[in-house]
Amino acid sequence: MAGNFHTVVCPDCENEQIVFGKAATEVSCAVCGHTLAVPTGGKAEIEGEVVETVEAR
Repeated sequence: MAGNFHTVVCPDCENEQIVFGKAATEVSCAVCGHTLAVPTGGKAEIEGEVVETVEAR
């Protein structure tokens, strides 16, 4: 049940933040509060540009 961590760029403020690919809760940008990931029951729906996969498992 492992997942990946992704570096995501916020579409509003260009902040880079690390997000878990299977996030179980809504993830917001630490700077502006824009929603970056929405849980779907499996892989999270990421609402930003994924720059890189930080850790692949």
